[in-house]
Amino acid sequence: MHRSGPRMAWNVFKFCTVLRSLGSVMILLVLGVIGVTYYAVVLTNYFPLLYDGGLESVAAFAVLLLFHCLLVMLLWSYFSVVLTDPGGVPPNWRPLMDEERGDTDPLTGSEFGGSGLDDSGNSRVRYCRKCNQLKPPRCHHCSVCGRCVLKMDHHCVWVVNCIGALNYKFFLLFLFYTFLETTLVAVSLLPQFMAFFGDGEIPGTPGTLATTFLAFVLNLAFALSVMGFLIMHISLVIANTTTIEAYEKKTTPKWRYDLGRKKNFEQVFGTDRRYWFIPAYSEEDLRRMPALQGLEYPSKPDLDGQEF
Repeated sequence: MHRSGPRMAWNVFKFCTVLRSLGSVMILLVLGVIGVTYYAVVLTNYFPLLYDGGLESVAAFAVLLLFHCLLVMLLWSYFSVVLTDPGGVPPNWRPLMDEERGDTDPLTGSEFGGSGLDDSGNSRVRYCRKCNQLKPPRCHHCSVCGRCVLKMDHHCVWVVNCIGALNYKFFLLFLFYTFLETTLVAVSLLPQFMAFFGDGEIPGTPGTLATTFLAFVLNLAFALSVMGFLIMHISLVIANTTTIEAYEKKTTPKWRYDLGRKKNFEQVFGTDRRYWFIPAYSEEDLRRMPALQGLEYPSKPDLDGQEF
């Protein structure tokens, strides 16, 4: 009985190591799906229509223009998530005040003793026993990355990175543009898909027909799955919570960080509307909104002592 705990923990660690090793494979898989889609939509079906003239050429040009614009935004958002550090705890980080008492005076060094700190919601100062360091508000330990991540939402194998304070907006934009792109591809290839099972003859080689069929099925499946995921994350943004926090607080009626839909949205996307749909922040927002840096978050005054 005493050995089952360590053995289970060791197995979980092995699972996390496997996830970490999937990095380049998942990136290649994403690029592979994009490559198949590009071949089917651009090279096989719509680019040849540009030379036919008439309404078909105009429609093909519109599809290709929108396809490439969405593809650029999708790839920009994707690699922004992949390459952007989600945010880690700065070395020797210390809270400026006791979050439970709301004191404005800095905590003294004697209050940081490891023996008096735990990782429960009732602790005065949150502490990670795995990293042996203090944890800022809304920070959680990622077993795959092996470190604490600021405002961690989850570890995503598709982007080979943790989703946290510094790249959550980029992740949401990646979902958004992926949904738009896959929906466009599914709609644009639907006539060919229907003709594939019809009685009429379809121009093209068996290879191009198979690629078109595969691209349609893949993009339709991604569009449906990403739509559900996107709806879930929109609800999280509106409530100013993360996937982990939504699970941990469960039925808690009041959430200290819920400041209203507008302010909750700005906590993720910033206040500058010019930057809402691109994976970047304005210098002004980064300077005057500490929440975008992942260490400080405004909360309701009457709920300052509540974590979950």
